[in-house]
Amino acid sequence: MYITEVKSTKNGKSYKTVLIRESYRDESGKVKNKTLANLSKLPNEVILFIKSILKKEKSYVNLAELQRENNREYGASFALMKLAQQIGLDRLISSTKSEWRDNVMVMIIGRILYQGSKLSLVNRYKDTMLWELFGHKFNQRPDVEKHCYFPMDELLKRKPRIERKLAKKHLSDGCIILYDITNIWFEGKYKNSPIIVRGKGKGGKVGYKQVAIGLLTDKRGCPVGVQLFKGNVSDQKTVLEQIKRVSSQYGIKHAIFTGDRGMLTAKIVKEISETDFKIITALTHSEMRKLIEKNNIPTNVFDEDKITEVIDSTANTRYMLCKNEKLKLKEGETRNSLISKVSELLNKKAAVTRKRDPKDVAVSIGRIFEKYKIGKFFNFELDERGGLTWILKQDKIDSEKELDGAYIIKTTAASKLMNKKEIVIGYRNLQKVEQAFKNMKTILLELRPVYHKNDKRIEAHVFIVMLAYYLQWHAVQRLKPLLEPDKKGKNKRWTFELIIERLCSITSSDYYIKGVKVKTDISVPDQEQNTILELLKQIHCSQ
Repeated sequence: MYITEVKSTKNGKSYKTVLIRESYRDESGKVKNKTLANLSKLPNEVILFIKSILKKEKSYVNLAELQRENNREYGASFALMKLAQQIGLDRLISSTKSEWRDNVMVMIIGRILYQGSKLSLVNRYKDTMLWELFGHKFNQRPDVEKHCYFPMDELLKRKPRIERKLAKKHLSDGCIILYDITNIWFEGKYKNSPIIVRGKGKGGKVGYKQVAIGLLTDKRGCPVGVQLFKGNVSDQKTVLEQIKRVSSQYGIKHAIFTGDRGMLTAKIVKEISETDFKIITALTHSEMRKLIEKNNIPTNVFDEDKITEVIDSTANTRYMLCKNEKLKLKEGETRNSLISKVSELLNKKAAVTRKRDPKDVAVSIGRIFEKYKIGKFFNFELDERGGLTWILKQDKIDSEKELDGAYIIKTTAASKLMNKKEIVIGYRNLQKVEQAFKNMKTILLELRPVYHKNDKRIEAHVFIVMLAYYLQWHAVQRLKPLLEPDKKGKNKRWTFELIIERLCSITSSDYYIKGVKVKTDISVPDQEQNTILELLKQIHCSQ
């Protein structure tokens, strides 16, 4: 007996039939073949096994012939897919399973694992199991238009509905809502865009067109909504729109809106007071001075361990007087460094002996003060030849030192709603929104560069990044037992990036013998990988 393969073509399609045959001689002595069985529907590895038996080979598997091929990342894609299902992210996007929803999930998980353009994600189909985990065929390249851009358009249509679901899950009446705004800059031409315009860049990036992004989170920093604004919008002008959005779209009728001191100005706070929302913010330096002078507050009441509360009953406003010793040292060092730098520049100008126009010298000094923002510490005089003399206002510097590390948190929430400690913690939690922006804008999720030229696609891209951060945020919460006890400095081991890398090294591989695939296998996780998977509630990592 032997196995033979019969190939044929019918209606343009190729077919292969695998048969067990036996040779025999008829009465005339002519050699003929008789078909004993059709093996075509059996798996390749079974056919190979039968072939080995018929050849009377001693071993079915010859290790020398075993080849490992198609090694692809599996562990991180699988773990994040399961985590997304556990937290209901897929159902938040759409309650009905569909191809476009699966492709959106690929882009969300892909944003955590493989930052870059949608085209680069498509081109990774040979290196990762991510596309296959969401229904794509092995070794078949996805189409960027069909499997990325179309799902992005569908996602954007459902953005308000998805954010309502997120708000319902994470917000409630009377809760704290954290809000901050940042911007991302663009290269290239965006002539027809009403939102991508030149504006005052954050982080020192100037001279580029940009778009502003407002992010809303719960008090833990879990994102619930993101919105794009015109690139030159001021932070405070977005606040009332966000409150109306939270009220009308999210169904939150009263809450405590928390924003930084530059955003919640006195005018904005007054307008918010006409709604059912309360605020938490901090005073600017000049506002602190006015409050201290008005209430004759001694500077020694600012304490790191004890919160002093001042109540203005006429304005229904409470003030929490706080201090941070690390901030005190930082502010002192920064001021001394700036004074030293400006003093050096003024000394250079004072050393010039030639005649100069005093107006030109005054303008150049003004530019220095404008750049370093510490002109209030200096007195200078110019003579008719443009000669410069200057002195430090030591009394002003000493007065400033008294408030180093001091800050005042302001709220319109009554004490029955929140005590003074809860107010302080509520404001400090704003750093969690800053952390969200840091994750979204840097290499973790790589919000930019933005490769899209259409405003709607840009909005969809930003929303995908926000949803990727939502997934990452939940992953970090589960990984805290690994991340928080970790050592510091040179002995630190764990970061979220390293955890992802460790999971990525769990791979899927195909095994072949003589060109026949006999097995697809997942590499066995080591102890560290198992710890990560257990924390993510993924004890077993298998297909």
